[in-house]
Amino acid sequence: MDKASNKVKRKSNHDSPKRLSNAKRIRRNDSRHIAALILARGGSKGIPLKNIKMLAGVPLIGWVIRAAVDSGVFDSVWVSTDHDKIKKVAETWGAEVHKRSPEVSKDSSSSLDTIQEFSRLHPDVDVICNIQATSPCLHPQHLKEAVECITKEGYDSVFSVVRRHHFRWQEVKKDCQCTKPLNLNPACRPRRQDWDGELCENGSFYFATKELIEKGLLQAGKMKYFEMKPEHSVDIDVDIDWPVAEQRVLRFGYFGKDKPEVVKLLLCSLSGCLTDGQIYISAKGEEMLSINTRDLAGIDMLKKGGVEVILIEKDPIAKALVKKLSKRMNICEIHQNVRDKLKKVQMLMKKRRLEWKEVAYLGNDEPDVKCLELAGLSAVPMDAPTVALNHAKYICHKAAGHGAVREFAEHILLLKKKAKSQMEQDRICRNTF
Repeated sequence: MDKASNKVKRKSNHDSPKRLSNAKRIRRNDSRHIAALILARGGSKGIPLKNIKMLAGVPLIGWVIRAAVDSGVFDSVWVSTDHDKIKKVAETWGAEVHKRSPEVSKDSSSSLDTIQEFSRLHPDVDVICNIQATSPCLHPQHLKEAVECITKEGYDSVFSVVRRHHFRWQEVKKDCQCTKPLNLNPACRPRRQDWDGELCENGSFYFATKELIEKGLLQAGKMKYFEMKPEHSVDIDVDIDWPVAEQRVLRFGYFGKDKPEVVKLLLCSLSGCLTDGQIYISAKGEEMLSINTRDLAGIDMLKKGGVEVILIEKDPIAKALVKKLSKRMNICEIHQNVRDKLKKVQMLMKKRRLEWKEVAYLGNDEPDVKCLELAGLSAVPMDAPTVALNHAKYICHKAAGHGAVREFAEHILLLKKKAKSQMEQDRICRNTF
């Protein structure tokens, strides 16, 4: 056996694919190991560490990891990276990490080079789905339907496309040359409704068998395309305007299995979320806190939207200050001197007969980690410590005491509105058919 074979054998024993738990996987008759592979190199030239840049409160790569894991069709979900920060984010969002070699981490390295390396070092994987990290509007249903083309219909490769209605013209290399139409007759320009358009790759995903990948092919054998709607074909490599991409994701992205319309309670840390964490002392020894009026407005918005808001503080607060806060919060409960936040939250949930999926949580430090993990929706201010950032489902653009509460309130209400709209659409479809 040559040295290369020995290397593969050692790697496969040490780092063989771990199958996702049965609770996360959909049972299928196909016994092959199907893995999702997301390529996320750290050396993006356009936007530094673009793959983990926050997009609508979630790391860019988090959107596709969540879609892959929640689809339930993969035996393992991997991120191939050469950067430690990307590694940490990938693991936090539920993916395993393949540490790619320097040979396939160069600017000149192709995606196929990296996929082939992964395939070579993970011989147990039979089918690889290369998911593009920059496609944040990918949904689990897309992957569920596409994988059936492999497992039930016997295709060797399946890739995503989008229908475009663009008239194309031949590029002119010299000023003296005339251009020519490539896909239309200028004398008889079709109306959009009279033209089916053309199918173009959108790059969201590529399924291919191990045999094809070993031959240096992602599209070959028995091939099939999977058509996605234009609203789901967002590509951050193309949509350079990040704020515009965020609006598309907020409208068409996948936000997880839990339905946000059931959120009935927001628990918010007082110090470090509603306030900036500082306590001011007057000359008379009186304690004072600074609260942003935008955050107060956010709390009112939630209450009007049917969401109860409770403030939690781990330290004791002066009675006079609590009284003034309660008055400003408009009958908003304040619990102080809470040493065990998880225990307190569970007690409040039990009293209201709520489940975690009905709870939103805004925290800012290590004592909040468990609640951030368990809550249906969770967030931290942008200036929260890393230990909290790594466990939140949403990271605010605003800092503590400077609009973070208002931002998270708007996020909750937007998701509730989106979910209710989807429920109404589903009801119309059921009644129609």
